[in-house]
Amino acid sequence: MGAVRSLGSMAVSKVKFPVSLSIVILFGLILLSLQLMSTATTQESSELSDIYSWLLIGNSLGSVVLFVLIGINVYSLAKALKKGEAGSRLTTRMVSLFVLLSIAPAAIVFYFSVQFLNQGIDSWFNVEIDKAMEDALELGAESLDQRKRLHLKQARKLAKQVTGKSQTLIALEMDELRESTGATEIALFSRQGRVIASNSSDPKDILPLLPREHVWLHVRRNQEYVAFKQMDEGELLIQIIVPVHDDEPRYLQVLFPVPVRIADLTDSIDFAFVRYQEMTFLRNSLKSSFLLMLSLVLLLSLLAAIWVAFVSIRHIVSPVKELVRGTQAVASGNYQRQLPVIRQDDLGFLVESFNNMTQRIARSQDEIKAASIEVENQRAYLETVLSNLTAGVISFGASYKIRTANQAAYRILHIPVSHFVGQTLLDVIVLHPELTQLWESIQKLLEQAEDIWQQRFTFLGPNGRQELLCRGTPLFSPSGERVGTIVVFDDVTDLMQAQKDAAWGEVAKRLAHEIKNPLTPIQLSAERLQHKLASELSEASARILQRSTQTIVQQVEAMKSMVDDFSEYARPSKRQVELINLNLLINEVLALYILQTEIRIITVFNAENIVIEADPVSIRQVLHNLIKNAQEAMDGKGQIEIKLNKVKRNNAEYAEFAIYDNGCGLNESQLETVFEPYVTTKVKGTGLGLPIVKKIIEEHGGVIWVDTAYNEGAGFIIQLPTAT
Repeated sequence: MGAVRSLGSMAVSKVKFPVSLSIVILFGLILLSLQLMSTATTQESSELSDIYSWLLIGNSLGSVVLFVLIGINVYSLAKALKKGEAGSRLTTRMVSLFVLLSIAPAAIVFYFSVQFLNQGIDSWFNVEIDKAMEDALELGAESLDQRKRLHLKQARKLAKQVTGKSQTLIALEMDELRESTGATEIALFSRQGRVIASNSSDPKDILPLLPREHVWLHVRRNQEYVAFKQMDEGELLIQIIVPVHDDEPRYLQVLFPVPVRIADLTDSIDFAFVRYQEMTFLRNSLKSSFLLMLSLVLLLSLLAAIWVAFVSIRHIVSPVKELVRGTQAVASGNYQRQLPVIRQDDLGFLVESFNNMTQRIARSQDEIKAASIEVENQRAYLETVLSNLTAGVISFGASYKIRTANQAAYRILHIPVSHFVGQTLLDVIVLHPELTQLWESIQKLLEQAEDIWQQRFTFLGPNGRQELLCRGTPLFSPSGERVGTIVVFDDVTDLMQAQKDAAWGEVAKRLAHEIKNPLTPIQLSAERLQHKLASELSEASARILQRSTQTIVQQVEAMKSMVDDFSEYARPSKRQVELINLNLLINEVLALYILQTEIRIITVFNAENIVIEADPVSIRQVLHNLIKNAQEAMDGKGQIEIKLNKVKRNNAEYAEFAIYDNGCGLNESQLETVFEPYVTTKVKGTGLGLPIVKKIIEEHGGVIWVDTAYNEGAGFIIQLPTAT
């Protein structure tokens, strides 16, 4: 061991100087690269090429040196692995892990650096600046075009003023006309282009500016000519030629000056835009140069880090070799193995901890055997208790995976939950999608609820609609850490239905007693008042009395109808169940609505001869209520689509009936209360149509819900068990 340590120290001493020198060189190159990056932005492209060439040569030499040093260490490590030396595999894993940990953040930093670099350079050539330059050009052009349009109007006005005048009179008025518009020159030409009269602001200009041949061709073809004219002195003029409609066609040419400031600004914008485009041309070469420099710095940093990792890990692993041998002894079952403590540092503390660990492991073996026997006995006892409960029980681990499930869970849910031990509820959905809503809701409560929770759920079972009362209780370890959850659920379908029927029956009795009985005396009293007092009052008072009593009678009748509807809703239905062909029943009901030409009814039957066991009168009432609601939602005009299909849920077959309309639809607040009594948005509605539909469907073991995925109007989906 002493020889090994001396060789290790010699190896370290041999590599100490090159490592330090390499690190110094590396940092120097990085600083130099950063300095070059800072100055490169102000250099011309030819100077940048020279700088990058020297930088590439220097970094390449540094990379080669680091590659050679790393290669030597890799070769030494490979030889140690081949000989099976203790600690060689640990060194390999640590070096590999360090390399991976170095590459991952370096790659991330490199990626975002490249993004930052590209965005930084692009920000020098901001799109907003491009847009500003283009807008400036467009603004200058628009300003000049506006001036051209203004002067064209002035020229047309001048043409009208000289129309019908003699040549002599026009020649006398030329100066006045020119000064009234601020023109530089004005001239009147004959159809052949001969000068008839002219006037200029410069007395030295005897002859006017003569249009060229292509100008005359344009004038004769388009009647008007407007263009900018650059004079020899650098002055910019607007040349306008318009026709003068006389007996003999003539043409009036007007030259308007462009202000020197506007011309200078236009030239300045053009020059700045061209210069900016030249600068933009060098953007890609600048990006490539910075990317190359950044790549070389990254490569040097990674190589230096890997080299330092080899040296550091070799020093760390040297005393760990003894721990490897001790671990091998413990793995073979020798828990009495004690290692000598040579160093009084962190590694020495690790060796002492290893010795204490082996002693505790030896003492814990007997305790573990006794505890395992006790745990097995408790597990058998718990399984016996759970299997005899009538309530379903499912236990979950800390990661919300199923640990146990009793037989009652299978009887209630009709799926073998115990077969999915080790999986989450979301995994069960894959094989049993019919319980998707139930499982997703319970999974969400498991993940979010911190305390005991209780909630009621509704789902479709093989025998129809079921209601579950679920209670969840978190489980904690003695240290207070949450280790799982237990969910207990009971099938309360029959109980809830009985409570609901009893509650509505009691409400109906009270309404009939408290409201309906006084309505008849109120109505009779109002009619008696009208009958007795009508003849004794004046005509105006008699009319007021008649309207008032009529209002009382109408409202009393409305209240009677409302109480009757509510009593009908609360009263248990007297069903006469029989086998019904749902396809034929729907067609019979729809035949009553075919004559309404403004409403188009579309039927899509994806299955024929769907037979259900139900009361035909009640099912007809359901269809009429839904179709009537659709008509009222569309205001008597639109399209109703009816779909019929067979679906399988929970190993049972259901008839699925859907009705859609393109009316006003339902908002988000209405979705929550659409099936509650006396909830309506209609002026004359009682709010009992959909609750009665829901009651009938549930009495037949089915379920109804709003299709929230339908956005064109309102859609309802009904599922009823088919006849077996």
